[in-house]
Amino acid sequence: MAHIGDLVSEMLAQYGVELIFGMPGGQTTALHDGISRRTDRIRHILMRDERNAAYAADAYARLTGKPGVCDVTVGPGANLLSAGFVEALNASIPMIGIVGELPLDWLPLKDKGIASQGFDQLTFFKSISKEAWLVPSVAALPELIRTAFRTATSPRQGPVALIIPHDIFDAEWDEEKIKIAIDDRAIRAPYLRSAPPAGPIQEAISLIRRAKRPALVCGGGVHGSDATGDVGVFAEKLQGLVVTSLTGRGAVAETLPYAAGALNPLGSWAAIELIKEADLVIWCGSKASQNTAMNWTLPLPEQATITIDADPLEHGRTFRPTVPLFGDVRETLSLLNAALDNQSHPQWIERISAVKAEGEEQKRIEIVSDQVPISPPRAMFELAKRLGEDDIVISDASFSAGWIANFLPAKKAGRSFLYARGQGGLGYSTPAAVGAAATRPGVRVVTVAGDGGFSYTIGELASQLQHKQRVVNIVLNNGRLGWIQLWQDIFFKNVQSALLENQSCKPGFAAAAQGLGLEGFYVETPDQIGPALDKAFACDGPSVVEIRIDDLATPIHSFKRRMKEGASEPRPRPGTVYKLRDWKISPALEE
Repeated sequence: MAHIGDLVSEMLAQYGVELIFGMPGGQTTALHDGISRRTDRIRHILMRDERNAAYAADAYARLTGKPGVCDVTVGPGANLLSAGFVEALNASIPMIGIVGELPLDWLPLKDKGIASQGFDQLTFFKSISKEAWLVPSVAALPELIRTAFRTATSPRQGPVALIIPHDIFDAEWDEEKIKIAIDDRAIRAPYLRSAPPAGPIQEAISLIRRAKRPALVCGGGVHGSDATGDVGVFAEKLQGLVVTSLTGRGAVAETLPYAAGALNPLGSWAAIELIKEADLVIWCGSKASQNTAMNWTLPLPEQATITIDADPLEHGRTFRPTVPLFGDVRETLSLLNAALDNQSHPQWIERISAVKAEGEEQKRIEIVSDQVPISPPRAMFELAKRLGEDDIVISDASFSAGWIANFLPAKKAGRSFLYARGQGGLGYSTPAAVGAAATRPGVRVVTVAGDGGFSYTIGELASQLQHKQRVVNIVLNNGRLGWIQLWQDIFFKNVQSALLENQSCKPGFAAAAQGLGLEGFYVETPDQIGPALDKAFACDGPSVVEIRIDDLATPIHSFKRRMKEGASEPRPRPGTVYKLRDWKISPALEE
């Protein structure tokens, strides 16, 4: 006899969902029973922790453009989804959470857990999702599933929660009475695409033609709109500076002469320097967040601006753009490409080349270092030599994002770098690798995490091993919380609680990996890096490469010498660098 678990799994399969990531529970067993009868079309990937199910689904969504689906049971399973849901909400990643619930007629017993594991899940998910629904009946479920896919994939994309009571999940599915159908427009994001009217397009074209030093800032919205092809055409026509946010990396190949890398305090020195020289900044699928806008010092008062975004609320949130282009990134760029003739800015391109060369010389000094403990740039240099164009690189939060952005270039256009920048929480990389490797089983996945971030989700190594995934997990172990140590030293001149180890008890991540059945390699000197990486890359399954690094190293350019030499200037007060700049109006370029 078919049940509602069959209905849900059948609709998910028809929506093209090949993988679901999660942790089963008594209230959701019907779903897993339904999946078990459809393994030719849909499979379940067991995670070791519900929060990691959301991270794995997030990676699936970023790499496929389809909603990532995760499932959890009621109560503790549901509340562990919060970190991954907020990451997806802030990063505009389409996701659907299938959440178990107590039976409908137990509603008065949920408060304070009178009924085991009960709490107000709907209110909880309303606060961390694009939308959330409690399924009221069997008859309402098919339409709510269609609504979930449509909502998750429509602008602005994001996570939604579908909370299904236990008695509904276990109910009989009368296939004659309850027919199912899907909305095939919502299989992949974006569900709908809009375009700006002709007037603003022409205003933008006029502004671009008047610019002498144009710059294009590409955010994660480029990938969310599947617009890398159109960005490439536009960049060639623009002949100006191209930089990206961390999540926008791969919008263009960073090997191009006008591409200067990631604009971020953790990112490219050349990007940070060059963006200040632009007379026009085009924010393309970028929300001008704190880090990409360099603590909201950008745009500069004299810079004209164009914003391209499918979310109307992004046009003017921290500055009033000279020309707002409200529309889907791909559709908007298509219109701009059709109207824009090839621009020429030889002096600007020459300047970009010169600053990039200076930045590369700075990096060259770092990557040849033979110091012990190891300089992280040296480790990244060795890794870069072994990465292929199709490999997926996943960054954990904190300094790992900077080491990747500075020393692992995006060799071609496309989303091959995944960053947890929606919330910036530690512990993203290892579970995201499970989702990425399951989504692209023939591709190598490489994660880079500090010892603090890697400690969060080390249990998911077992998931990587269970599914024989080709994941190389690199742990940059400095024995402390590097960002917190830096913060405490700069603002308080006192390192208080950042140490993760002492001399008598060091975390052995390579040994832990070996204990779980993976290959594990420990590296202490520069000459050991290459051989360890070669062995890890040759593994058929997952591996861990633990590299002991300099505990004073930081990728933040403005702070690189502080930890070693001390600050010569007065120390800023806590919070100074995070002061929100005044909202302003961007000017137009002179006619």
